[in-house]
Amino acid sequence: MPKVGAKTITILKNKPHKSSKIRKKNLKSARKRRQRGYHWEDTVVKRFNELGEWNAFRLGSPSVSLPDILAVSTKNSTIFTIEAKSGTVSSLPVPSDQIERCLKWAQTFDVYKTRKVILAFKFLSKKRIAIDQYESRQLREFFKVWDESQEIADCVCTYDGETYLLKDGKRSEIKLEDSVMPFVAKNQVFVK
Repeated sequence: MPKVGAKTITILKNKPHKSSKIRKKNLKSARKRRQRGYHWEDTVVKRFNELGEWNAFRLGSPSVSLPDILAVSTKNSTIFTIEAKSGTVSSLPVPSDQIERCLKWAQTFDVYKTRKVILAFKFLSKKRIAIDQYESRQLREFFKVWDESQEIADCVCTYDGETYLLKDGKRSEIKLEDSVMPFVAKNQVFVK
């Protein structure tokens, strides 16, 4: 049996593994997805804040049990808790726990006459078809109002603006109302 010297071990340690290349690519992709999400949240906040009577705030990471965005108009006695999703895929999911925490926050501020949970979806102008491969499409934004009478489950919005629930692997249709936002969103699409 050949001896393995210190030199051989050093060479093996420095040789990159295929799995480390894949891991780096996955980390890069995850960072890109997070940046898209932060950018979308920031865009929605700026749109609200450009209006004189609204104040909006990004509330932080999902690990702190807060909605992505809180938008308030004391003049109109209105509060929106917003969960924002953005991506290059054909459908964007919102996990049930994120809907639940938005509802909890909206219900907490009962001094406001209008309290809504808004699911803000942005489908980017490029659709991912494979790793690092995209095709062009129309940029679309949807702002859906969560129906509080619905049982809470994962909610998915498609590129066509259709919504459905996923619970225990079963899909059920849900018709969420399109929200008319107080700001102009030139890429917003309304489902008829």
